[in-house]
Amino acid sequence: MAESAEWSLQSAIYQALAGSAELTAQLGGLRVYDHPPQGAAYPFVTIGESSVFDWSTGTEDGAEHLVTLHVWSRSGGKRQAYALVERIRELLSDQAFSLNDHALINLRYQFSETRQDPDGETYHGVVRYRAVTEPAAAVAA
Repeated sequence: MAESAEWSLQSAIYQALAGSAELTAQLGGLRVYDHPPQGAAYPFVTIGESSVFDWSTGTEDGAEHLVTLHVWSRSGGKRQAYALVERIRELLSDQAFSLNDHALINLRYQFSETRQDPDGETYHGVVRYRAVTEPAAAVAA
């Protein structure tokens, strides 16, 4: 059974973030999650929402993905959140990840936003990427 493009892309993003010694140092440990554990220590990064749209042409199958990453900080200001968002941008923008059963055509930064959450102590950074994938068979043909 072929792996979904969504999961393969998320796995590649996770590997890039988790494999970065610089990001791990900024986070104070390996704190990149699909779903954070109860009571996770701050700061941390979560791989959040993912939307997929048909990007097929008359002759080629394809998918457009919007992937949102979240940065969570309680360092008493936005500085740490800004630094983590910037590190993620450096790690992911225009990368040519190898995906299982799919080809990554491009991965592009779309936007980021940093704001204070209503609790008054958490700063939340949002980073969105747009990716286009094709089935590996379509690229090999």
